[in-house]
Amino acid sequence: MRIYKMTATFGKLEHATLELKPGLNIITAPNEWGKSTWCAFLVAMLYGLDTRAKTTKTALADKERYAPWSGSPMSGRIDLNWNGRDITIERRTGNRIPLGEFQAYETASGLPVTELTASNCGSVLLGVEQTVFRRAGFIRHGDLPVSQDEALRRRLNALVTTGDDSGAADQLADKLKELKNKCRYNRSGLLPQAEAERDALQEKLKEMDQLDAQIRNHGLQLEGTKLRLKQLYNHRQALAYQKMQADIAQVEQAKRGLEQLQKESDSLAATCKALPSQEEAERKLRELRSFREQWNGIQNEAEMLPEEPVPPRLPEPYYGMDLESARELCRKDMARFDAVSDNKAPVLLIVVGIFGVLATAMLIFLRAYLFAGVSGAAALVALVWGVLERRSMKKQTRELLEKYGHGNWKRWAEPLDAYEREMAVYRMARREYEDITGDVEARLAVLKNKREALCGEENPDTLTNRWQEIQEAWTSYGNAHRETLRAASHYETLRSMVRPVEKPAMQDTLNQSEEETARQLTECEVEQQRLQNRLGQYQGRMEALGNRETAEKQLRKVSARIVNLEDTYGALVIAQEALAAARAELQRRFAPRITRRAQQLLDRMTDGRYHSVTMQADFSLQAAAGQEETLRDVLWRSDGTMDQLYLVLRLAVAEELTPEAPLILDDALVRFDDARLEAAIDILQELAETRQVICFTCQNRETLAAGS
Repeated sequence: MRIYKMTATFGKLEHATLELKPGLNIITAPNEWGKSTWCAFLVAMLYGLDTRAKTTKTALADKERYAPWSGSPMSGRIDLNWNGRDITIERRTGNRIPLGEFQAYETASGLPVTELTASNCGSVLLGVEQTVFRRAGFIRHGDLPVSQDEALRRRLNALVTTGDDSGAADQLADKLKELKNKCRYNRSGLLPQAEAERDALQEKLKEMDQLDAQIRNHGLQLEGTKLRLKQLYNHRQALAYQKMQADIAQVEQAKRGLEQLQKESDSLAATCKALPSQEEAERKLRELRSFREQWNGIQNEAEMLPEEPVPPRLPEPYYGMDLESARELCRKDMARFDAVSDNKAPVLLIVVGIFGVLATAMLIFLRAYLFAGVSGAAALVALVWGVLERRSMKKQTRELLEKYGHGNWKRWAEPLDAYEREMAVYRMARREYEDITGDVEARLAVLKNKREALCGEENPDTLTNRWQEIQEAWTSYGNAHRETLRAASHYETLRSMVRPVEKPAMQDTLNQSEEETARQLTECEVEQQRLQNRLGQYQGRMEALGNRETAEKQLRKVSARIVNLEDTYGALVIAQEALAAARAELQRRFAPRITRRAQQLLDRMTDGRYHSVTMQADFSLQAAAGQEETLRDVLWRSDGTMDQLYLVLRLAVAEELTPEAPLILDDALVRFDDARLEAAIDILQELAETRQVICFTCQNRETLAAGS
């Protein structure tokens, strides 16, 4: 198959066209130009778009990832040559399904190509399923490692074991497996079905035996339960008759009690008739109790009154004086003490007398006797007068100190100031005391008037007791009246509850209580119903199981069929083992086929560096380079070498599985060095001689290598 031209409205491509030539096509374009989009478009046009895929947190579904950016419906067209015929395939959006409408027709005439449909287009044109094409002829850098896929594994297995990919050996193996699975596959197949049918018939016969035994057993239990019920019903009747007799006796007793209560009520009614009314007694008691509460309250308040305040007394020097007189006396004493303290005359007189005596002595020494006599007399007078004045001042000072207790006369008025303050406090306390006692006395006078109006000359407690007795008499009458009414209601209730009951028909041999009888009756009725239901179920199940002879006949037929199926299953197992042995032998002969081709391509690409390559069952690679004697996994190699190993494997697989399909490469050579890139381009040019090769790249190295 060779592609001429592709036209796409797909992702960022809007009516974009890409023309291709036979052989090797190297398309160089920058990142985000749309190279990967063209690759995805080609796969979608050949195999359709998976509209069932859902977008996840890590990947967008193709129907959303490649929705046209312009908002136009997704559509596309490919002109190609297939088996010598120029045809066109088109897909467009229909019924809201992206690329849901498909048509294929001859490009020149427009005649439909009926061999191609929306579902088989890629498989018919390329000869392989989509998963095989993606892992063989469609090579992208991110997908270079060949992952295991059932379709790819099946085709490669057929190719290396039979020499072609027609699948004849697989078909034979599948047919044997199908026949074997038809006989037995785990718990399904004809053999398990027959065994299950045999087991079911055996269980059916076993169940019939069990049901027959259960029916007989439950029939006997049901008869015993019915007899027990008859005895319990008779005992319940006997208990009801006994209860009726007891009820009649209880009614008579209630009647006698009612008559006694009626007599007591009538007697109390006659007593209360001569007394004041109950309402008046209650009113009087309320008033007396209210008075008693108020009287007790005022008495408590009187007891809790504060003590009468005591007036303060003047200090000791002023006993019996008023405050003004005391202050006047204090001022005089302060003035007198101040005057005595400041009087220096006695001292001066004594000094003058002393100097006069000295002068007299001097005059006598000078023999001036006249002047000495006058001076001596004057000195004596001054000295005596000074001493007398000095004594008088000390006496006055001592008297004042004894009176006030200290000599700081400026503080003698402080006790009077303190007395004045105490008098102010006393007067305030006195007013408060008089206010409180006056209020209590006023309220006490009101209560005394109220007591006189309420009790007269009688003691309130005595009066209260008398009215209490009146109220209790009325209360006793009310209680007796209510008890009489209750007894009358009780009598009527008991009388109405007495129901006539007939004697039991049978002799009562049981002695349990009514509650126990009711419980046993309920249990027996439930047991009877359970036995009847269970017996009905067993009988219905027995009828549903059918005839025993028919079941035994079916069991014999199924057992014979199981023997035949087991023989067939054994023969199929032997055939499978023989086929598996033959295929294993073929695989040992042809398995290296793809590996040899990959080794040849790798040898050219690496200039003979890698001399050995093997492919495992899961398509992983191992290789040895240079003088290495041990094969190492591809993960031991550099990133570029890893890409080259997987590329040659892809090319070898594509040669075998898609020999006529275009070979698509999307940035598959970006990590090749220049030498190996040129070798890879040489290999691609060689392949392009027999098939179309399309190489998308973001660098110019591929173009330069192809030109050289």
